[in-house]
Amino acid sequence: MRSPFFLWGMLALIVLAEIYGYVAVRTAFAPASVGGRRAMAVGYWLLTVGTWAVAIWAGSTRQTGAVTLKPYLMCLPLVLLAGKTVVVLPLLLEDVARLAARLFFRGSPDANTADEPLLSRSQFVSRLALGLGALPAAALLWGMIKGATNYKVRRVSLKFPNLPPAFDGFKVLQISDLHTGSFASTEPLQRAVALINAQKADLILMTGDLVNNIATEVEPHIPALQQIRSDLPKFSSLGNHDYGDYVQWPSLEAKRENLARLARNHAQIGWRLLLDESQVLERGGDKIAIIGVQNWSSHANFPKHGNLAQAHAQSGDAPFKILLSHDPSHWEAQVLNYPDIDLTLSGHTHGMQFGVNLPFMKWSPVQYVYKQWAGLYRQGRQHLYVNTGLGYLGYPGRVGFLPEITVFELRRA
Repeated sequence: MRSPFFLWGMLALIVLAEIYGYVAVRTAFAPASVGGRRAMAVGYWLLTVGTWAVAIWAGSTRQTGAVTLKPYLMCLPLVLLAGKTVVVLPLLLEDVARLAARLFFRGSPDANTADEPLLSRSQFVSRLALGLGALPAAALLWGMIKGATNYKVRRVSLKFPNLPPAFDGFKVLQISDLHTGSFASTEPLQRAVALINAQKADLILMTGDLVNNIATEVEPHIPALQQIRSDLPKFSSLGNHDYGDYVQWPSLEAKRENLARLARNHAQIGWRLLLDESQVLERGGDKIAIIGVQNWSSHANFPKHGNLAQAHAQSGDAPFKILLSHDPSHWEAQVLNYPDIDLTLSGHTHGMQFGVNLPFMKWSPVQYVYKQWAGLYRQGRQHLYVNTGLGYLGYPGRVGFLPEITVFELRRA
């Protein structure tokens, strides 16, 4: 639960951003007439209040049937707020400078001079602030229009001294966090499946969160997902959203039946759902083990369903082991205690669907919550890879951390 100080702080930030947003617009364009200024004020606040009202309506009414425009309507004020928050800083600094000038120099930085510029300093700063604020707003809009389904293949080569010779060059493909309940159409998933098949991977793995809340969300998309091709069995695991914990059920039995239906949907797609168990793959007389656990998180607000000890015990003496565990916080909390688990594949974080993802810089707000949150991590001989997800949830877009299909090439060191 968020503290009252956090909630009040967020409210104060929203109010400050809205006020400074209005000040920036009013100052930047400064209508000459009183009527023009009134029209601008009325228009600004009607748009602001109207956008928030529509978002609150969209978030408080039940969505039925296919995904509608409601997620986009809910995010519109957040898109505008992101821009207005950026506007605050330059205007706040300009106000501080103005106050300092009046206190210490007994004048105003906007005082008229004989050679009055075309733009006052306040107008220049306001227009600059609005230009800067347009950048995150435009990025978030792009993320909603294009980024959410702009699928990218990420290739990772890993070397292991204990990889059996028959598996040298073995290609493993990971997808995660499909969140099929967020898709209004199957077309994006059809494109993703085509891209998955184009990789010609030896093994396909899916690390949880097939749905947002309810098993039926994936059912319109099953025919598309059935087209994922692999000569070997395709394995999957559960994520926190798959248990139906975030909706109200009429009974515990109804919730259990939902999970059972989801398991049947995994099977219908052609995925072997691993529920705290292991499967051994053989190739040329060599073996590797695929271990799958139910969701287990070190964070108190996420479930601890998984039983790693039970799953690991079934992996036997396989010399190389891959673990599917949805939540990356599981790695340091438990997985590192099993030194023969060579590679752990996780998802869950989505890279928060927003951030900076450049070769020389990787940043997202989610890094302040999760120590391992995107990409490859290593401790000793053990590796963890956090896939940022194929789907999206909440914000119907992606900026920086685009939907990901990861292809691992396993090599002998």
